[in-house]
Amino acid sequence: MILLSDPRIAAIPGHDNGEALIDLRRVGELRLDPRLADEDGMFARLREGVLDRLLSAQRSLPDGLRLLIVEAYRPPHLQRKYFESYRDELRDTYPDWDEDRLHVEASKYVSPPEVAPHGTGGTVDLTLCTAEGVELDMGTAVNDSPEASANACFTESPSVVGEARRNRDLLSAALRGAGMVNYPTEWWHWSHGDRYWAFTLNASHTRYGPVEIT
Repeated sequence: MILLSDPRIAAIPGHDNGEALIDLRRVGELRLDPRLADEDGMFARLREGVLDRLLSAQRSLPDGLRLLIVEAYRPPHLQRKYFESYRDELRDTYPDWDEDRLHVEASKYVSPPEVAPHGTGGTVDLTLCTAEGVELDMGTAVNDSPEASANACFTESPSVVGEARRNRDLLSAALRGAGMVNYPTEWWHWSHGDRYWAFTLNASHTRYGPVEIT
């Protein structure tokens, strides 16, 4: 399993094709979950090409199912806050871990800021829901940590079976079919055009680089 802390991820050249960020609040075909909503709607900004892929993925789902978007763009200051907070939490829980291990273990749940996919606008955290907005059983909640879930948040966790496994596989098939890649420690995290996407598909560089929304 390759983590975002792996030096090979940071080594991928970063290019940006200048594609626009779209406000998903204006896209009626997709459902947005308010749990991480901010006043300026940054959580709902996504690159145009990724939006097209999500719409394609949603069209491939069985009747009555929808994608439920939890978070797309994340500003750099928030990414740093999340990463450092989780790393510090691990430090308190595992005082014998050195700084290198803390960095690696933290990257299973929150990306190191220097390679953060959400900051490119090419990454989205999402799940499946019914047409009425009721979330499907995916084995864990969105954003469950490895510690809290005993690693059941890992996409291919063997502890996730039955209906939850079928739902995860359904989500994965739809998104992979639309050209998205998954971060394997987080079943809800999918991206296109970022460094992890480039590494996974052996692309020479990214399509999307970090963006600042002011």
